[in-house]
Amino acid sequence: MALALVCGLSGTRGWGATPENCSELRRHGKRVEAQACYEGLVRSTSAAVRAEGYWGIGQFDDANEQFRVALTAPDAGAAVRVRWGMLLHERFNDGDAMGLFKEALERDPKNAQAYLGMARVSAEGFDGKATANALKALSLDPKLYEAHELLAGLALENNDTEYAISETEGALLIAPDAMDAIAVRGAVDLLADRTAEADAWFAKMRAVNAGYGGGYVLVARQLERHYRYEDAMGYYRKAVEAEPKLWAAHSALGIDLMRTGQEEEPRRELELSYTNGYRDAATVNSLRLLDSYKNFVTFKDATTILRMRKEEADLLRPYFDAELHRAIATYQQKYKMTLPVPVQLEVYPDHEDFAVRTMGMPGLGALGVTFGEVVAMDSPSGRKPGEFNWGATLWHEMSHVYILTMTKHRVPRWFTEGLAVHEESVATGRPEWANRLTPDVLAAIRDKKLLPIEKLDKGFVVPEYPAQVIVSYYQAGSICDFIGSKYGEDKLLAMAKAYAEVKTTPEVLQSVLGLSAANFDTAYMDWLGKGAGKTAANFDAWRGRLKGLVEIAKSKDYDAVLKEGEAVRALYPEYVGEANPYEFMAEAWLAKGDKKAAVEALTSYERAGGESPATLKKLAALEEELGNGKAAAATLERILYIYPLRDEELHRRLGALWLAQGNFAGAIRENTAVVAMKPLDKAGAEFSLAQAYYAAGDKAKAEEQVLLALEAAPGFRPAQKLLLQLEKPDKPDAAKSLETKEKR
Repeated sequence: MALALVCGLSGTRGWGATPENCSELRRHGKRVEAQACYEGLVRSTSAAVRAEGYWGIGQFDDANEQFRVALTAPDAGAAVRVRWGMLLHERFNDGDAMGLFKEALERDPKNAQAYLGMARVSAEGFDGKATANALKALSLDPKLYEAHELLAGLALENNDTEYAISETEGALLIAPDAMDAIAVRGAVDLLADRTAEADAWFAKMRAVNAGYGGGYVLVARQLERHYRYEDAMGYYRKAVEAEPKLWAAHSALGIDLMRTGQEEEPRRELELSYTNGYRDAATVNSLRLLDSYKNFVTFKDATTILRMRKEEADLLRPYFDAELHRAIATYQQKYKMTLPVPVQLEVYPDHEDFAVRTMGMPGLGALGVTFGEVVAMDSPSGRKPGEFNWGATLWHEMSHVYILTMTKHRVPRWFTEGLAVHEESVATGRPEWANRLTPDVLAAIRDKKLLPIEKLDKGFVVPEYPAQVIVSYYQAGSICDFIGSKYGEDKLLAMAKAYAEVKTTPEVLQSVLGLSAANFDTAYMDWLGKGAGKTAANFDAWRGRLKGLVEIAKSKDYDAVLKEGEAVRALYPEYVGEANPYEFMAEAWLAKGDKKAAVEALTSYERAGGESPATLKKLAALEEELGNGKAAAATLERILYIYPLRDEELHRRLGALWLAQGNFAGAIRENTAVVAMKPLDKAGAEFSLAQAYYAAGDKAKAEEQVLLALEAAPGFRPAQKLLLQLEKPDKPDAAKSLETKEKR
C-alpha cells in the first residue's frame, strides 16, 4: 500500500512509530497495534507525520489541517503534496488532489507516487489517462507494485484478461502479499466462472489479512463493470463482513441495492455510511433520490412496474406504458425467451436524478441505464426538445434487459450496447431511428480511430479522446448491423448464447461466424467503407461547403441555396443536425411558392433521422395543407417519441387528425393528453375527449367527459347538445330544438 512508501517524512523518533511501520501493521491485520502506532504519530513534532497519524485513526479533518500546516514549511517538497493529494482523493476531492499531484511533479518531475496518484484519479473518472500515468509511475519506480495493481484492474474492466493477469503477476513478484493484486486475480477467475480457483485466491487474501475488506470491494466493482450487480452485492457484503467499518462498501452496497429496485435496505446502508462520515457524492445524492421517491407514483401489472413523477404521469404514462409492452412482446418473440420477473422502468424528469442512478459507471452522458430487470431513463422533460428520443432509448434499454438475462450478465459491453443500438431501428421497424452517422463518427472513420473488435470495450470504459464513447456506440451498433445484414439476425442471437457460455469475443466469432477476430475486422471495415467510407472521405469538403451554404441562405439567393444545398446534401446525406441542407432547401422552396417540393425536402430530413420538433411540425402543417392528413398524422406521431410535453397544439392537432381518419383510440389518447396538461380551455378539452369517446361508441365515457366539460362551463352549447344526444339518442328533435335556440 502507498503508506508503506512514504519518503521524506520524519520526526517520529522517540515515539517508536513511523508511517511505514503503521502501514505494515494495518496491512497484516494487526488493528490494535496499528491503532496504537498511528496514535503515536499524532504526537510527532512534524506536521506531515501528525497528518499521517490522524489519517490512520480516521480523523480526516485533522489530517487535512495538518497537511495544510506542513505545506507552509519552507522545505515542504513533493512528498507532502503527494500524501495530501492521496488523502483528498480518498475523501472525494479529486480536483484538489490532482492539483497537488501536479504541484508535486513541478518540484520533482520523477516522482512516481505523484503519477500513481494521477492514475488513480483518472481511473475514477474514466478519462482514459489512467493507464499512461500508471505506466509512467512504473517507469520511474519499477518496484511500485500498486501501479501494477491499478493496471491489472483497468485491463480487466476492458476485458483484456491476459494483460490483467500479467499485471497481477508483476505486482506479486514485487510484493507477494499485494492484496489488491490477489483480489484482481481472483476476479479474473470469478468473471470466467472458475469459482473454485477464485475462492483459492480469496483464501490467500484472507491469509494475509482476514480483516481486509478492500479486496472484496475491488472484486465487486469488477462485477459491476461487467453488469453482474447481484453478484457484486454479494462481494460488498463480504467486504463489510470482513471490515464492518468499511463505509465505502456499505455505501456501494446500498447503491447496488437501489439499482435492483429496493428501497428499505439501501436507505439503511447509505444512512449508516453517511452517519459515519462517508459522504461522497454518490452517497449523498442517492439518499436525496430516495427522499424524492415520495414524489413518484408507481403503476404495476403482470409484466411491468412503471415509476414516474406525479406531475408527468397522467400525460406520459399512456405513451410509455404502450411502448414498454410493445417492446416486451417484440423481444419475447425475437429472443425466444420470457423474462422471469416484471421489468421496472423509472422515468426521471430531472436529469441529475437519473445521473445519480449511473454514478460510478463508465460511458456517462447516457440517456438510459439497465440494471438487470430495472431500467432508469430520462423523461423527455429532462432534455432539450429534439436532442432525445425516449422511444428509441426505451427499446435500447429493453434489449439490454433481455440480453443480460439471457446471458446471465456474461456479455462484453460492446456487444450488448451494439445490439441495443441495432435494435433501435430493426426491432422497432423504424428506420429513421437507425444508428446515427454523426460528424464525430465520420471524423473517427476518416482518421482511422475505430478499434479492433477485441479492444472495443476500451472505447466505452476508458476513452482516449472526447468523442470516443459516441464513436464506440456507433461502431458497436454498425458491427451488429453488418452481422445482421450479411449473416442474418439469428447469428446475433447465437452470439448472445455463446457469450452466455463465457466465451471470449474471438471464440464467439470463430464458433458462430467461422471468422478469426482479425478476419472479422477486415470484413467489417470493407463493409463499412462501402457505406460510410465515401462520406468520411468527403467530410472536410462537406464541412467547408456547409459553411458556404449558411452564408448563401443569409443572402436569400434561393436558386443558389437549392443548387448548393443539393450538392452539400449529396456529400453527407445523413447529416440532420443544426444548419442542415434539408431545412435550408425547404425554406427556399417555400419562398419560391412550391410547397410540394418543400414537403419532399422535409420528408427526406425526417427519413434521415431528423428530430427537431419544430421542423417536423412544419412538415405536418404542410402535409395537412396539401390534403395529406394521413402523412401529417404520422409525422406528428413521430414527435410524440421526441417531446410530447408542453405542447397542447401538437396533441390537439393529432387528436383531430386521428378522429377524422377513424383512429378513435388515437383520438382518445391525444385528447386525454390535452386534458392531462390542464389547459386554460378545460371545457373545450373535456368536450373534445367526449367527442372521441362518442365516435368510438363508448357512450358512458363520453357522458362522463361531457359532464366534466359542462361543470367547467355550464353554458357550453356544444357540450349541452352532445349530452342531449347521449341522454336521448332516440329523440333527435331535442338536439334540433337546442340548435334552434342557439340560432335565435
